[in-house]
Amino acid sequence: MILNIPLAWLQLAKQKVRFLVALAGISFVAVLMFMQIGFQDALYASATQLHKNIEGDLFLISAQYKSLTSNQSFPRSRLYQTLGFKDVESVDPLYVQFAKLKNPVTGRKYPIYVLGFDPVKSIFKLPEIQQDFKLLQIPDQVFFDRAARPEFGPIAQHYSQNKPVSMEIFSYLGLIGYKVRVSGLFSLGPSFGVDGNLIVSDSTFMRVFRERNANQIDIGLIHLRPGADSQRVLGELSANLPEDVMVMNRHDFIEFEKNYWTLRTPIGFVFNLMVIMGFVVGVIVVYQILYSNISSHLIEFATLKAMGFKNKYLLRVVFQQALILAGLGYIP
Repeated sequence: MILNIPLAWLQLAKQKVRFLVALAGISFVAVLMFMQIGFQDALYASATQLHKNIEGDLFLISAQYKSLTSNQSFPRSRLYQTLGFKDVESVDPLYVQFAKLKNPVTGRKYPIYVLGFDPVKSIFKLPEIQQDFKLLQIPDQVFFDRAARPEFGPIAQHYSQNKPVSMEIFSYLGLIGYKVRVSGLFSLGPSFGVDGNLIVSDSTFMRVFRERNANQIDIGLIHLRPGADSQRVLGELSANLPEDVMVMNRHDFIEFEKNYWTLRTPIGFVFNLMVIMGFVVGVIVVYQILYSNISSHLIEFATLKAMGFKNKYLLRVVFQQALILAGLGYIP
């Protein structure tokens, strides 16, 4: 008969105030854990926005590549070599580099990420770029990231009000700015390493970064023929291209970026540490709650033991209490 009595629940609910305090503590730990995981996911999501919004089946990068914020260029000829494989239909080079954008109101300069491509077609999945990319064929025109941080000034607001917006871009090695005009907006957003983005044509990119060699690109976008097996082509390219480049599919490209932020950056270490600490705190809190509850019911457990109940039954009661606390603590 006693097996049908919800002993675990009755012991927990006997002292209602203690039970509610225990649930509040567990709920706090659960919220803490989810907050840390949320911060970590925000880091990954923002760091991989570009990876998700560029066209391509496979991606070619330098073997020295670390991340978008500290990447290495490689010869453009490596990208064109991939056209020698029968399942490769077309390729597109992408140039990326940090510049300094001068706030048109305050005159202060802030780092901004510049992406350059050949605007004969759109290589971005962003709807604004797909619709108006041909505007970049006009010299010295740029698209500005409306989701950029506010320190760049009211550029997006002025453009949305149909006001002409001109600004100066400075390369990190240059003292003289290059004047450009905003001809469109898009939404990509900042990350922990990038405050804002500009999209320009490859010719404008080279005029801004005069020290750059047009034959050195940063990311190669590889488009396969319809029906091609991307994994097989990936293997063929990896086996036949020189070792100074790497080929990845989109998933691996994104995971590579995530691993960089997780393992090689201080903020990734901090987030991982916070998640671990949250888990440890949770274990300690639940342990203390169960320890206190068991200590206050030692007489009942001793009575059950004297009645012939085995340790297995007593352990089951304790585990049931742990599950009840975890379930009810998670609900809020």
